[in-house]
Amino acid sequence: MFGRTSHRFNLIYMEPLKILQQDPWLAPYSQAIEGRHQYTLETKKALTGRKSLSGFADGYLYFGLHKTDKGWIFREWAPNATEIYLTGTFSDWKEQAQYKLKPIGNGVWETKLNPEALHHLDLYKLSMHWKGGKGERIPAWATRVVQDEKSYIFSAQVWDPAEPYTFKKKKFIPKTSPLLIYECHIGMAQEEERIGTYTEFRETILPRIARMGYNAIQIMAIQEHPYYGSFGYHVSSFFAPSSRFGTPDELKQLIDTAHELGIAVIMDIVHSHAVKNEVEGLGRFDGTHNQYFYGDHRREHPAWDSLCFDYGKHEVIHFLLSNCKYWLEEFKFDGFRFDGVTSMLYYNHGLGQAFGSYADYYNGGQDNNAIAYLSLANLLIHEVNPHAITIAEEMSGMPGLAAPFQDGGMGFDYRMAMGIPDYWIKNIKEKKDEDWKPTSIFWELTNRRCDEKTISYAESHDQALVGDKTIIFRLIDDIMYWHMSKNDNNMTVDRGMALHKMIRLVTLSTINGGYLNFMGNEFGHPEWIDFPREGNGWSYKYARRQWSLFDRKDLKYEFLGEFDRAMIGLIKSIRHFEKTPIEKLWDNDGDQILAFRRKDLIFIFNFHPNKSFTDYGILAPAGAYEMILNSDAREFGGYGLVNPDIVHFTMPDPLYKKAKKEWLRLYIPARSAQVLRLKKDPAKKKTKD
Repeated sequence: MFGRTSHRFNLIYMEPLKILQQDPWLAPYSQAIEGRHQYTLETKKALTGRKSLSGFADGYLYFGLHKTDKGWIFREWAPNATEIYLTGTFSDWKEQAQYKLKPIGNGVWETKLNPEALHHLDLYKLSMHWKGGKGERIPAWATRVVQDEKSYIFSAQVWDPAEPYTFKKKKFIPKTSPLLIYECHIGMAQEEERIGTYTEFRETILPRIARMGYNAIQIMAIQEHPYYGSFGYHVSSFFAPSSRFGTPDELKQLIDTAHELGIAVIMDIVHSHAVKNEVEGLGRFDGTHNQYFYGDHRREHPAWDSLCFDYGKHEVIHFLLSNCKYWLEEFKFDGFRFDGVTSMLYYNHGLGQAFGSYADYYNGGQDNNAIAYLSLANLLIHEVNPHAITIAEEMSGMPGLAAPFQDGGMGFDYRMAMGIPDYWIKNIKEKKDEDWKPTSIFWELTNRRCDEKTISYAESHDQALVGDKTIIFRLIDDIMYWHMSKNDNNMTVDRGMALHKMIRLVTLSTINGGYLNFMGNEFGHPEWIDFPREGNGWSYKYARRQWSLFDRKDLKYEFLGEFDRAMIGLIKSIRHFEKTPIEKLWDNDGDQILAFRRKDLIFIFNFHPNKSFTDYGILAPAGAYEMILNSDAREFGGYGLVNPDIVHFTMPDPLYKKAKKEWLRLYIPARSAQVLRLKKDPAKKKTKD
């Protein structure tokens, strides 16, 4: 239908791309960087001609099932098919001549039906014939797919309600300064041992998220997937919102309500691979192995038991770009977190590779087709919605991933700081508390490219999956079952809660873009995540969130949740907090003290397990400071050892007069963090006014 783009290209640059100017260490690889940039431009031209990317990505308006003034029209791309029939409840699941598709060229098949041929909620599939075989298939562009409760068989469903949902919030602009993401899963977002719904989430969880202060949700498992336990990462129907959670209209209402609450809705989109299923998914859709996926040794992902898209085929790019636009236009999603980007970037999927130097990013193992697709996806998304948010889940650290395309990057707005949660796990698992080094902590949290924004996080859903442990469970473990009552004093619980708060605050306070938390982890949700499967007796016990633990006034979970709300509120109160420079004021690995400044705020951490310091000196800008957050406060489950009402005045030192720094002397309890704010001088303000 479209063909492929050649790998041959000519470099015709007047000056180096901006990322080459900003980072001289990239100079030896300029040809590779300029080459992939040019290749994307040539791919775009080959795909669109004189069209815009948005005009090109309208496939969802052409393919699939649509109701028109004259009746119904259905189209599908299946170049290897010899015959195709639409079958369903309307035909008693039999092939009938009136529902036969005819080829109209370029591998596209079409049928036109009268208005009464199909009705709302009718079930349907394709009976696909090819040379030497046939099989049932769910249409690739189906926008509604449901599973029979008795037979567990999936079918496409006609979705044509008499009164379709109409969005009340016509225009929404996400608040991204900073971006504070609450990662969530609809099915496990309720307390009962079952699958939750879009409606339940809208009515009960969105108000919680709004109260906590997060300004975005990142929803997992939206695209339809046959196996619930895949966490939504083995997608079968890319255009169909999962029917496990409710109807498309109920999802739209959820998004609309989130927007009314000022919350952006980011979709966890999976374009890195697809489920291997043939009846439910795209595997061997028209009888061939290479319609949507590679047909050779690259077809199957070696680690994920899934199929790898052929990004060099224009029809595949058309399908995936149209998928991006569909979710933006039809459901008003505010952007995407692209899953598995590392797997897409490299022929070896990044498996078994250390990425220890720049040479590892430009050694010929990069997939230019995938890089071109990701770049085009970002261009398209921001063309459709200039305020859209794109985030890359990428662990190799490839330079330019979150740099603008015109500068030589791939155009993501943010990249996930995937090394941070790994760092915290390593610290907790492998080091004694007295061996935690503030110099190491600060370096890990601030070690990033200055030209790319990141999403920092202490833990996401990945760290909570079965076989792993959340931070709180690593710190307290099974003692949580017996000693989380407020009237129960337990040193292990006290230690765990103190470090839980400190880890989150230091991670949040060093962001340069955004922060992410997985639902429930903010209040120390116990245990792990394990979806129903044969190995656990198909149990939902660990595929839910126990909100009642946080709601109970007699348990310490409330302390952690309220601290999370307080620190989120503090960061939101500072205009463009994520853009403010981070200035290290003090670090001492022996004392385990870390202090840094952002604008008028000073963040101070004492990671020492048992040493509290009196009159500890930290060099800071001269002035008077007031405490605005203290992790050791009693309302957050601490010991309340610091008087929050004391105003701290700096003390001059002739040695630091030129640096305009003075000594700030504080009492810093062990395992605690405090945030001080420079008080404004009313006299100076009055003079200025």
